[in-house]
Amino acid sequence: MPGPKPVYKRILLKLSGEAMLGDLAYGIDIERTKAIAREIKAVRALGVDIAIMIGGGNIFRGIRGTAAGMERTSADQMGLLATVINGIALQDALEDVGVMTRHISALEIRSVAEPFIRRRALRHLEKGRVVIFSAGTGSPYFTTDTAAALRALEIRAEVILKATKVDGVFTDDPVTHKEARKFSSIKYLDVLNRGLKVMDATAISLCKDNNLPIVVFNINVRGNIQKAVLGRTVGTKVF
Repeated sequence: MPGPKPVYKRILLKLSGEAMLGDLAYGIDIERTKAIAREIKAVRALGVDIAIMIGGGNIFRGIRGTAAGMERTSADQMGLLATVINGIALQDALEDVGVMTRHISALEIRSVAEPFIRRRALRHLEKGRVVIFSAGTGSPYFTTDTAAALRALEIRAEVILKATKVDGVFTDDPVTHKEARKFSSIKYLDVLNRGLKVMDATAISLCKDNNLPIVVFNINVRGNIQKAVLGRTVGTKVF
């Protein structure tokens, strides 16, 4: 009897650095990272091509450095390097559970990651490898959200799965506003007009202009990545 059929053939998973924190206040929780790797493996087993854009907020966030008085470019470059560290950790966790991966960095650090070459990234996906993108776009002033939208379009992904610590998109921050209401779906323009913190405005505009849907969901709920890929009700769909 055939198993469930995914509604997406190729996805880009936007994974924040905070997803790798677990119960830690700083750094990488190896067990939590391995748990994420096992979930990714289950989705790959469905025949889905998977690319991942990794963030770095668990180690260093450029905007935090700027707020503390650092020059913006230097702070952002440190943030980009933090994502490379997370990329190495996630690659190790994925290969530990038997998933073939390639780590591709927008900053050239050839001893730990391949440089970004679009056709090479596509070839890796065609061969069934999970591709981890780190270092955002490689440039300061651009978030990993914008990088996720850009790479998703470049690799012809059918959806961005935005993994967060809340259950979707809300009318307000559900952590500080208990009365906040969750959207089951919402239009790109409504996200922009309401100033909702889904992804930054550049990323949302890129997705809108290219009709690339976004599914926002809670990464801390086991099985949510697979549910999103199978088209089941989970989180919020932005379209």
